[in-house]
Amino acid sequence: MPLTLPERQEFLAQPHIAALSVSAGAGRGPLTVPIWYQYRPGAEVWVLTGSQARKMRLLREAGRFTLMVQQLEPTVRYVSVEGPVTRIIPMTDEMSREMAARYLPAESVDGYLKAAAAFGEQVAVYLRPEHWLSADLGNPGEY
Repeated sequence: MPLTLPERQEFLAQPHIAALSVSAGAGRGPLTVPIWYQYRPGAEVWVLTGSQARKMRLLREAGRFTLMVQQLEPTVRYVSVEGPVTRIIPMTDEMSREMAARYLPAESVDGYLKAAAAFGEQVAVYLRPEHWLSADLGNPGEY
């Protein structure tokens, strides 16, 4: 059963690991990679990536991408959102900290940020949600 818009937005706002997919060009399947993301209901989705990463080059070329998140318990549920890249901006220290704090225990954030300093130049890529797919497939124990 599809989720309502508020259910989709609330689910996407949770700190799931997303699969990012972007066109890899003619004769290739899409590039699909796991990624951390940030989202607040009604806002744009944003991800952080290296400014020279292959996915960044493909995001610039395609101008749009898809994120898909899922959970298996207590119910099998997923949300997929697709839309255009609306802006690309340099990552700030505050953005890096916000993203790390979303996914890591508080005591691990500073250590992660020290290690992440070696990742090189990072950018934030924003997506405006245009197309949504979603479903709640129920409790797997009931199948």
